[in-house]
Amino acid sequence: MKELALHWKILIGMAAGIAFGVLANELAWGEFVQDWIKPFGTIFINSLKLIAIPLIVASLIKGITDLKDISKLSAMGGRTVGIYVLTTIVAIVIGLGIVNLIGPGKGLDESTRDSLLNDFAEDAGARILDAQSQREAGPLQALVDIVPDNIVGAASSNGNMLQVIFFVICFGVGLILIDPKKAQPVKDFFDGVNEVVLKLIDLIMLAAPYGVFALLAALVVEAPSKDLFVALLLYSLCVLAGLGLMIFVIYPSLVKIFTGRSITSFFAGISPAQLLAFSTSSSAATLPVTMERVEEHLGVDEEVTSFVLPIGATINMDGTSLYQAVAAVFIAQAYGMELSLGAQLGIITTALAASIGSAAVPGAGMVMLVIVLGQAGIPEAGLALIFAVDRPLDMCRTVANVTGDATVAMLVAKSVGKLRDPQERKLDDHYVAVK
Repeated sequence: MKELALHWKILIGMAAGIAFGVLANELAWGEFVQDWIKPFGTIFINSLKLIAIPLIVASLIKGITDLKDISKLSAMGGRTVGIYVLTTIVAIVIGLGIVNLIGPGKGLDESTRDSLLNDFAEDAGARILDAQSQREAGPLQALVDIVPDNIVGAASSNGNMLQVIFFVICFGVGLILIDPKKAQPVKDFFDGVNEVVLKLIDLIMLAAPYGVFALLAALVVEAPSKDLFVALLLYSLCVLAGLGLMIFVIYPSLVKIFTGRSITSFFAGISPAQLLAFSTSSSAATLPVTMERVEEHLGVDEEVTSFVLPIGATINMDGTSLYQAVAAVFIAQAYGMELSLGAQLGIITTALAASIGSAAVPGAGMVMLVIVLGQAGIPEAGLALIFAVDRPLDMCRTVANVTGDATVAMLVAKSVGKLRDPQERKLDDHYVAVK
């Protein structure tokens, strides 16, 4: 009997988790889910985050040293950043187009608006305080933050991914420039580490269906009341329509046009990473799986995936940028404000800049949204209007972020001649030799 594909196992786990969460709500088992189910989801996410930094270090060093030419690295870097910026601008423009066309904030009842502002004022205030330090930073602070003063400290947190990438790129360039005989032992060491981490990903993914079951069961139990979802339904649909357009039209079209690969093969290859992104709401937690799927199932060479995807998990936030554009205009509409063309162009610029500095963790986009609201002159307290539905929308926009990363990796690989036929590693590779 043919084994069920991983994405089907994850889908079954997700469906079972949602069903169990609904049942738990009906039977008042919320505390049981929190105490005995949710911890397994947390353990699953932590196990993925655990190997994110070792994977980035080992795979990026291997990828850079395999290039053997610094000019190839600069060419790849320019194309990567350029395509990421272009897709982010497209996402923001799509978001602005949809929210202006539908106008979800114009129909929001005033009493509902005041109720939301009151219920979520504390949460909004916390995010505003978090964003305050970002606003007070100088114009070059983002550049300063890329260069760590202590690599061990930087590697201690997945939120410092850009700092780790900066150090590893410098380290890889140094390996290229020294005597090959002295560089080879170091390269061999990191090649071995990379293989070990990839095998660990295979082992962790055996638990993926159970991990997403626990995560979604807990999410359903913790969800706000249905009345709040109904009140914000039109806003949510605007965000979902924009994200759906990016995920199911823009990205697969780019893949089809520029790489010649079929849309079905693209989604078959990346779907487990998409489902994991939806369950975890974290690009950083999903990164190890994204790298494994893009390399083995989409045929992108490792020297491209190891460079493009870690950078993408940090600076490519298409889904987050689209959501920020929709949310900013929705809040303005709810307050009865009319945003000029200049103000909306400012939203495009600010959302693009904010997405580059947005951490690849759940809820980080909300902090960046405060900066976007401030730039457009929209009351920051309006953040409370969208808190009720932020988590489920965060799950969906993380799917867009991850799908965008995979798309750009394929485009860059094709442009540098590093796109090949998929070569899937099996979990039991070398098992007979060590049995």
